[in-house]
Amino acid sequence: MFKKINVRSYEVGLRFRDGEFTGLIKPGKHFIVTGFGNVRVRVVSKREPQLIDDQLDVIVKSGALQGHAEVVDLKDHQRALVWIDGRFDRVLGPGLYVYWNDVRDVRIETVTIENARFEHKSLAAIARSNDAARLLDICTINRDHIGVLFLDGRFAGELGPGLYAFWREAADALVVELDLRESQVDISGQEIMTADKVTLRMNAIITYAIKDARRAVSRSTDVRQSLYREAQLALRGAVGVRDLDAFLAGKDDLTEELQQSIRDAAEALGLDVRSVGIRDVILPGDMKDLMNKVTEAKKAAEANLIARCEETAAIRSQANTAKLLADNPTLMRLRELEVLQTIATSGNLNIVLGEKGLADRVMNLL
Repeated sequence: MFKKINVRSYEVGLRFRDGEFTGLIKPGKHFIVTGFGNVRVRVVSKREPQLIDDQLDVIVKSGALQGHAEVVDLKDHQRALVWIDGRFDRVLGPGLYVYWNDVRDVRIETVTIENARFEHKSLAAIARSNDAARLLDICTINRDHIGVLFLDGRFAGELGPGLYAFWREAADALVVELDLRESQVDISGQEIMTADKVTLRMNAIITYAIKDARRAVSRSTDVRQSLYREAQLALRGAVGVRDLDAFLAGKDDLTEELQQSIRDAAEALGLDVRSVGIRDVILPGDMKDLMNKVTEAKKAAEANLIARCEETAAIRSQANTAKLLADNPTLMRLRELEVLQTIATSGNLNIVLGEKGLADRVMNLL
């Protein structure tokens, strides 16, 4: 007829008769009369703060929990953040919850999800919880990056570096992260035919950065691939209208034309082109040999022309000197004396006379 129940100081008893909740049993030793109906006592520990029971709604409506526990009844537009002993524990979705508050330090913060973005001063601690991912979409924008936010498919703003969270049931949130640092696109192995039917193999490089993040995300599924395609078409268009000689002689003009064309296309994609450069131009083997021969012939002709010019200049100088000496006997005499002085300083003077009268003229000079 009697059943002894021992409820410890950190416990509480839930008494049921014939399956119906009838009240709480406080800590202590109790004798329960079991003869009148099917009496059952469920002892629960308050050290586990949350009370879970099939008849939780009945227990709450009875009013027996007043002063012993905190009751939270969340509607569809509400969520709750639970802190236990100063540490974040979990996020609660819509429903009825009961937390004992006289053994553990329990704090419950109720929030609404009318604004899809969830902002909180303790967001970092909340995001680390395994339970948070069940109700929140959490993302991190890294340093030197930018996030483009879409809510239910509509553009909702741009996000700087940091941690962000969005309620799952409030909106379908999508964040596309873009790198704001300079990037490069290699246009390599392009075989392009010039206007005079010479096939060139070219490599180019483009340096760019994100200028308009929203446009970069909205205009193309892969903005890098789109820039590569535009650059490839611009390169083919610019080289295809030039002869080989014009191309080789005006690569700077070609680069400027490419840069302007690619910059216009990139701006429509939300990009800022910083530089465009042609790294390599590879000629076919036979054309390379022919160009080497042409270059060699040009250099030989230039060398021959220079030699002839120098020889002509030397002869012209000698003719001018001879005319000057013929017109000025005194100057001729001085020139002869300079020659004799040079010969005399050498240490040996050998005179060989073979013509009649030459000896007299030499003696007169000496």
